[in-house]
Amino acid sequence: MIKFLDLEKVTASHGEEINAATARVVNSGWYLQGKENEAFEANFAKYIGTDHAVGCANGLDALIWTLRAYVEMGVMSPGDEVIVPANTYIASILAISENGLVPVLVEPSIDTYQIDPDKIEAAITPRTKAILIVHLYGQCAYTDKIGEICKTHNLKLIEDNAQAHGCKFNGKRTGSLGDAAGHSFYPGKNLGALGDAGAVTTSDPELARIIRAIANYGSTKKYVFEYIGRNSRLDEIQAAVLDVKLKHLDADNARRKEVARMYIDGITNPAIITPKVADWDSHVFHIFPIRTEKRDQLQAYLTENGVQTIIHYPIPPHKQKCYSGWNNRSYPITETIHAQELSLPISPVITDAEVAEVIRLINQWQA
Repeated sequence: MIKFLDLEKVTASHGEEINAATARVVNSGWYLQGKENEAFEANFAKYIGTDHAVGCANGLDALIWTLRAYVEMGVMSPGDEVIVPANTYIASILAISENGLVPVLVEPSIDTYQIDPDKIEAAITPRTKAILIVHLYGQCAYTDKIGEICKTHNLKLIEDNAQAHGCKFNGKRTGSLGDAAGHSFYPGKNLGALGDAGAVTTSDPELARIIRAIANYGSTKKYVFEYIGRNSRLDEIQAAVLDVKLKHLDADNARRKEVARMYIDGITNPAIITPKVADWDSHVFHIFPIRTEKRDQLQAYLTENGVQTIIHYPIPPHKQKCYSGWNNRSYPITETIHAQELSLPISPVITDAEVAEVIRLINQWQA
């Protein structure tokens, strides 16, 4: 079986360092809000290119607390609107709803799968307060046009950087391109923990202060509660593991790009659409998405031949039961992507031979 993602091998590739880091934490007797968090937050902020990084429990919380902090600051109020891509993973949208804000879905480009900058301004109303871009599949969603739109309309720009750690736009890393960014360190991410973990990056000190307080029961001082907060802290073991893996992130991403080039150069089956890459710095291939009109048949064929694949994502957000009020809406580009997308195996530890076998099977498949 060629696994979609062999997490055991990924962890083992940095095994000695990870074992030493976790043992250090276990033996320290200090498991929350300690030196490991301080070190990782400092190193991650420096890597991303922001003044602050605030660890939290997971990527969804990172987005929720960012928007919640803006509400606390008076930048946004319940009922205000946040523009978000229609084809994103649902967490991006859940974070908006959780704060009493209104998600406004905008179609992506069929070529990049990122929010279409040319469709954003038509969605702006007097209640619009922010654009939440999602660097989906590991590709940078930011464009100069989006930046100009935010300036023209005085909108906050928030990045969902869950899938694009290490990605760049004109030399700057995603996570530093807007006013704030949410990061997920779910184990399968390019920078993955050994469980759930997340962070917010920003260069706004007040935003960082409020997020840190909200994620710690609303407290900035022990037993003194400024906000109605939650418990959403990054634990010391995960921080230590992430600090180890951060050192290897660029090398791991470079291997992902090698695999992506092999797929793009090698897949010649005319029934398959491979990703279009204009700038290789702007993609870190968290996912390698292909499209085909007979996606389910291709997935079944690859499964039968020992190749594990995943669909990202089978049901678009506007067709989900939790957003039943949207179910009658039509987003044709989003629906096309969700009906045709199939993710091939890709990771820093997949072998050239495994990639070659996937390519061989796809090229001999008859749609």
